[in-house]
Amino acid sequence: MMTGRSVVVGCGAYLPARVLTNHDLARMVDTSDEWIVERSGIRERRIAAEGELTSDLAVAAGQAALEKAGLSAGDIDLVLVATATPDRTFPATAARVQARLGILQGASFDLQAVCSGFVYAVGVADSMLRNGLARRALVIGAETFSRILDWTDRATCVLFGDGAGALVLEARPGDVGTGERGVVASYLRSDGRLEDLLYVDGGPSSTGKVGHLRMAGREVFRHAVTNISEAVETVLARSGYKIEDIAWFVPHQANQRILDATARRLGIPPEKVVTTVAVHGNTSAASVPLALSVAVEDGRIREGDLVLTEAMGGGFTWGANLIRW
Repeated sequence: MMTGRSVVVGCGAYLPARVLTNHDLARMVDTSDEWIVERSGIRERRIAAEGELTSDLAVAAGQAALEKAGLSAGDIDLVLVATATPDRTFPATAARVQARLGILQGASFDLQAVCSGFVYAVGVADSMLRNGLARRALVIGAETFSRILDWTDRATCVLFGDGAGALVLEARPGDVGTGERGVVASYLRSDGRLEDLLYVDGGPSSTGKVGHLRMAGREVFRHAVTNISEAVETVLARSGYKIEDIAWFVPHQANQRILDATARRLGIPPEKVVTTVAVHGNTSAASVPLALSVAVEDGRIREGDLVLTEAMGGGFTWGANLIRW
């Protein structure tokens, strides 16, 4: 039986230096700034440098989160990296991150749920901490989606970017049901029948190559609003909170139209929605922790705030976390 709670004690992020604007893309494919902004709300995104790996981004974000938490490598005994763009088929990117950060104890592994990866990882880490399998977890979402894009496909290459974000979760006694800080509830879902709407056309056991991202954008949009709303409504029902109790809504930064439609459907005022899609693009599993880091750094998210996250990704996977910050 699970006891205790998992408290967020640090939050960090990292973005590659290179900025790729819509105007830059217009010189690469048949598109325009106006076309991209109208359909996605994205104006620019970051692109990893040549030789800059997903593990490099993850290490930088993880180090930043540790510094914010006032902790060192010896304090962490679980490293979870949510990514769909690992350095290698194996070992896990998390193992490389663990080694480079000097974490010499505990376990490390990757979690692959595409854009929902970080939401899934928070749920998994929370469960492990409350079951006594670890004391402190470094949970990272890190992606180099630029490496799996078809840069001739204007429908997809304009949407994605690279980056990493991280949280440190610490097991503590107490009960989040009494209003104490910690992960209040998580809800995780998937439906593998919808695989062909969003996928990469390659892999070790199929083509022996990495492949490129493929997406049926209109169908993904339709499912996204429905599934995200279901995840939010379910996690709130499980926790006993109502939508008006939420201080900040931090959604997966897929597309501004999806964010707007979901917020309207749920009745969340725009001023409560943390939005970074315009400057980050869709960074898949990194998007939620990147947005969290921005809102923590600028002072919007404060200790004691009730924060709601959500995401949907290929699989389809989707889910939500409710966290008392």
